[in-house]
Amino acid sequence: MNTATPHALKPAETSSNPGPLAGLKVLELGQLIAGPFAAKTLGDFGAEVIKIEPPSTGDPLRKWRLLKDGTSVWWQVQSRNKQSLALDLKRPEAQALVRQLAAESDVLIENFRPGAMEGWGLGPDELLSVNPRLIMLRISGYGQTGPYRDRPGFGVVGEAMGGIRHLTAEPGRVPVRVGISLGDTLAALHGVIGILLALHERQRSGQGQVIDVALYEAMFNCMESLLPEYSAFGAVRGPAGSALPGIAPSNAYLCSDGGYALIAGNGDSIYKRLMTVIGRDDLGADPALADNAGRVARVTEIDTAIGLWAAQLSVDAVLTALDAASVPAGRIYTVADIATDPHYAAREMLQHITMDDGSALIVPGIVPKLSRTPGSHRRNAPRIGQDSDTVLSGMGLSAAQIQTLKLQGIVA
Repeated sequence: MNTATPHALKPAETSSNPGPLAGLKVLELGQLIAGPFAAKTLGDFGAEVIKIEPPSTGDPLRKWRLLKDGTSVWWQVQSRNKQSLALDLKRPEAQALVRQLAAESDVLIENFRPGAMEGWGLGPDELLSVNPRLIMLRISGYGQTGPYRDRPGFGVVGEAMGGIRHLTAEPGRVPVRVGISLGDTLAALHGVIGILLALHERQRSGQGQVIDVALYEAMFNCMESLLPEYSAFGAVRGPAGSALPGIAPSNAYLCSDGGYALIAGNGDSIYKRLMTVIGRDDLGADPALADNAGRVARVTEIDTAIGLWAAQLSVDAVLTALDAASVPAGRIYTVADIATDPHYAAREMLQHITMDDGSALIVPGIVPKLSRTPGSHRRNAPRIGQDSDTVLSGMGLSAAQIQTLKLQGIVA
């Protein structure tokens, strides 16, 4: 546990800097994680995001994890900088409103099961016909084509099919899940990359296009040498616990206080410095261990030596010694460590916001950091339908028309 004194929390930015995506109009359909995370990222950097959600329940994420006054505090992160327009997408009148909004938007994001948008008359053919410049991001479990396209695909399934779940375990133990929705978030980030690429291309062609992101492909894209090693050698990489197979030494080492120090001594010169710190210059000077291939062949011997040294010291003592020798090492952070860490505070990664009820909340800062046009927290996450009147009146609907739609249950 990091026992550093808590630093003052950085208030949420109120800068007048509009952000690099100011003027970009984004229409977000979909729910939960992948699509909304992509839209959140664009919103953080100045895009105008209109989120469409069901009138009665809203996005299910509003009720996920820990709730405060009936709403998930996660919602304050995932939906900051967005407007909420509550529409029943199963109703033709709502679908017509979406088409009208799409005609005026730069980007549309959706993460429904393939075919859902087409069933509502909101597929690419319809939307690009009303707005040829529209960029449409579609995130799904398996993509818009292929034999698995119609299967339901949540992030956990994409992670498994993408290859990472097979590796996240101790050898011989059941594979475990990374404790966050990694597949969804990686798919969202790939979607944001696709949007930025398409926007750049649109400057030349004037044309929009469809971006097809599959959860399993986003995960698979991060699997490094997995496939070429299988292709070249028939090697099926297996789980290795806290070690990094084929790269040595890099592992978690138990210390005298019961904590673990993560030590990455896998650079050739770093390895020699590490051996000096642990009092094993014999291993550091051994020519057979001068490069990674030699160290991999004797990784058990090296790990044992490091482990014996670490077991005599506390985590803090290990990290102090290694930092002095410029050997990469770190502790395993809990969120309590994060919340009191001076580096997080200095990098403005702990933002203090005031929610609509007046209570304070710490939320993650904005990534990446741009020097001249940084992102900002411009508004809190909306209530269900908070901006329906504003958005619809901006589309030209009268107050009477909006009231009629509300009475019919089409809008909230």
